[in-house]
Amino acid sequence: MLKEKLFGKNPDEIKSIVNELGMPAFTAKQILDWLYKKDINTIDEMSNISAINRALLNEKYEFGIDLPIKHQESKDGTKKYLYPAANERFIEAAYIPDESRNTLCISTQVGCKMGCLFCMTGKQGFQQQLTAGEIVNQIRSLPERHQITNIVYMGMGEPFDNLTELMKSQEILTSEWGFAMSPRRITVSSIGIIPAMITFLEESQCHLAISMHSPFDEERNKLMPIQHVYAINDVIKTLKEYNWHGQRRISFEYIMFKGINDTEQHVKELARLLNGMICRVNLIKYHAIPNTPLEGSDRETMYKFRDSLTAKGIFCSIRQSRGEDIFAACGLLSTKELVKKN
Repeated sequence: MLKEKLFGKNPDEIKSIVNELGMPAFTAKQILDWLYKKDINTIDEMSNISAINRALLNEKYEFGIDLPIKHQESKDGTKKYLYPAANERFIEAAYIPDESRNTLCISTQVGCKMGCLFCMTGKQGFQQQLTAGEIVNQIRSLPERHQITNIVYMGMGEPFDNLTELMKSQEILTSEWGFAMSPRRITVSSIGIIPAMITFLEESQCHLAISMHSPFDEERNKLMPIQHVYAINDVIKTLKEYNWHGQRRISFEYIMFKGINDTEQHVKELARLLNGMICRVNLIKYHAIPNTPLEGSDRETMYKFRDSLTAKGIFCSIRQSRGEDIFAACGLLSTKELVKKN
């Protein structure tokens, strides 16, 4: 019999299990502490729960931790971890150590439905959603777990296309009964699915990053099919209705493509679109993928673009590229070949 995983469940779900098995009510808090506060991997290690109750749990449930099955290390120190998912699928997460912070880039889906022209995950297509447990497992099972300072939902998949599990995973990460992380250390990246984005803005305090890549409708259509449904003008209009003063941040990701979105006209339109917003634009080097006609802008063009946008009052920076040699950099995560083999 396939056992259900405890890891990834919230207090109400754990209370329901405790009640169903006829355990004392206080056992629910003990189980939650073992799941999210302690470094154990099995139900049998829950030492303050009676042997009888551990046996009851073991009949139908397992702890639910899945360790990474493979990792690669870049020459720049970035590490890419391969995790198993349900139905013999796989996902990847990238650990990016730096002097001032150690960031983990996590996935929310196996593959992706969005089909962005520049993204390897999009080329993989969509296989399945991850559960909240599978999302948080990438953090909990990371060998460098205790060194993590920041988490970015920028791995495989579109987070807002898996909204329920995204929000549940953030509840686990930020709640006192969970990992008790500050939401200010967590950023969610999205192409801008407006209804889900509104829910996120109203119910989460985590930072938001929007994948823009062009301020012009027709151009963005060619790069990102979602533009047909949720135009960047509508995304920004929605965002402008929210107060971005204080600690919560909004940023825009902008991969630079040679001769496509790297001109002075793009600077002017970006400045017009973002006028009045307290935000940041992150310029990103394009990492070439197979069967795409795109080419990245050179470094000099990126510097000029940054300086021009900054001169117009928009805070702009160039994001350092990490892990390109192990396909862990922006847009390169994919388990397509592994999915084929399985």
